[in-house]
Amino acid sequence: MLQRLRHAEIMRRVRLSGATSVRDLASQLGVSPSTIRRDLEVLDRDGTLRRVRGGALASVDTDADRPFAEVAAVDEQDKEAVAVRAAELVNDGEVVLLDIGTTTMRLARRLRGRRVTVVTSSLAVLDVLRSDPEVELLLLGGMVRRPYHSLVGVLTEAALSQVVADRVFLGVSGVRPDGQLVDTTLAEVPLKRAMIASAGQVVLLVDRHKFPGTGALRVCGPEDIDVIVTNEGADEVTLRNCAAAGAEVMLA
Repeated sequence: MLQRLRHAEIMRRVRLSGATSVRDLASQLGVSPSTIRRDLEVLDRDGTLRRVRGGALASVDTDADRPFAEVAAVDEQDKEAVAVRAAELVNDGEVVLLDIGTTTMRLARRLRGRRVTVVTSSLAVLDVLRSDPEVELLLLGGMVRRPYHSLVGVLTEAALSQVVADRVFLGVSGVRPDGQLVDTTLAEVPLKRAMIASAGQVVLLVDRHKFPGTGALRVCGPEDIDVIVTNEGADEVTLRNCAAAGAEVMLA
């Protein structure tokens, strides 16, 4: 891959995730870690990203550079497979919490026509289910975070404190090799923690590209997760560490 094309792809991935590691980029782009390190140094000097130990961070507010439609178009087949597998966990009559994200949006499509109650802070899930007469839909209040089609803030957290759900389907930016769940967006992390506290079962929905993954903010540890739904090909060491902490791993 030509250097300019590689740089463009690096920036695309950093903007989508907010942060990424040298190892992940080397694997995804099919080049050596040393090549990626040189690329990151060049991009850091240019001011297009911020080089950090082991990887890079977006140098601007990631909300401005993460349009939902662009994120939704990345790794579509893997996300769809995860959503299909996750839908099998839902029983009629259940109350389910759906986190924000492009994979939970796909799961919502799989719940159309089901006699379930869906509670969410995702405007994308609202768009999918708003006209379905079978699904009882509860939208959490809050401030609209337009780039990612979500509701955030103290009002959202207050509403979650009133919710008792059978299970939550959670998304994160990545899972570290030791099983720690991390995210890149400050406004979303408190909501993810509140969702975990409000549900009887915590189901993590993450495609294989997030094993291992990156993020500056800790959401929770692997001991807080009951089930992980991901794809064949997810990093085996990370999955083993999650399973050792008690999480059931389901591969799509």
